[in-house]
Amino acid sequence: MFKKYRILKWVSIFIISLIVVVISFGVWFMSLIPSRDDKIKATLVQDLSYLSENVIPQRGKILAVVTSTDIMGNSNKSTGYELSELARAYYTFEANGFDVDIASPKGGKPPAIIDDEDMGAYDFAFLNDSIAQFKISHSIKIEDVIEKDYQGIFFAGGKGAMFDFPNNKTIQSILKKYDESNKVIGAVCHGPAALVNVILENGQPFIKNKNVSGFTNKEELLLIAEAKSIFPFLLQDKMIQQGANFNEGSMYLEKVSHDMNLITGQNPWSTWKVAESMIKQLGYTPKYRQMTDEENAIQVLSVYKTKGKQKAKKLIETITQEKKPMNRALIAKHGIIAAIKGEIGQFFSIISLVSFAKKCEAKNEKI
Repeated sequence: MFKKYRILKWVSIFIISLIVVVISFGVWFMSLIPSRDDKIKATLVQDLSYLSENVIPQRGKILAVVTSTDIMGNSNKSTGYELSELARAYYTFEANGFDVDIASPKGGKPPAIIDDEDMGAYDFAFLNDSIAQFKISHSIKIEDVIEKDYQGIFFAGGKGAMFDFPNNKTIQSILKKYDESNKVIGAVCHGPAALVNVILENGQPFIKNKNVSGFTNKEELLLIAEAKSIFPFLLQDKMIQQGANFNEGSMYLEKVSHDMNLITGQNPWSTWKVAESMIKQLGYTPKYRQMTDEENAIQVLSVYKTKGKQKAKKLIETITQEKKPMNRALIAKHGIIAAIKGEIGQFFSIISLVSFAKKCEAKNEKI
């Protein structure tokens, strides 16, 4: 009886200690994530120096296309276009002298995916921009687009694009004409779904033998385990089936493929580079833009993945010394992704980078 009591006592002590450790770790982990400045939600277009300073004269027009789909197949899961992908490309084009029209398969006001946690100054500026909001609320029906009016076309992502982009005859017609006239074609994340069923006059798929990027199988299946039964296809698989050279980058990090007039990006974090690469392909040097806190965080993660932890720390030191913004929360999210994948060692390694970044920021604030 006494022995049983001692066992129960030590089990209780162990459980209580474990709970204390978990709670303490949770408190410490949350202390690494800076609180969000709510003032960012009030960002206006005139607050963005990228747009208001060194204004470039009008160079032409670019058409941005978003999905009209609001439900993923028969799953009852809501969807739409990714606002951040549209907003960031929209302002890149505008800052570089191109007016932007917005189209969608059905026209009118398309459904949007808005995640406050992933929103930055440009995204909130888009929501507060009366001109941009009028354009997105009155998107042109794709069948009514006059394709000759535009120097290029950009397909924003959002899982809805998997349902109404691939078999849209007007989209296919525009893409064939733009390819024939060597106009610039860009797409990011699920946006490349617009490219998969385009057949050229020679009977070959448009993307055959082309270098492309898009949302990967690993990225899709980590977020939606049942993706194969929800979507008509997985984007990576479909592009490979049609003969494309699919360039797969690290999960949820920037990856862009540039094949002549076709520019594609793997995920939302590739949007800036896709848009600026389109500007280059149009024959212009992209206007200088200060990197966002999200981009600096992605750069740190990319260095960590390719060159190791010490190189990533060196970059963190450089970024903080120069007092550039860095999104610690985004780095922490990649630690959580590692944990979901069962990579516990990677989880603690990435979280240690977040802790190091916080210390560096604190140190440089005193200088």
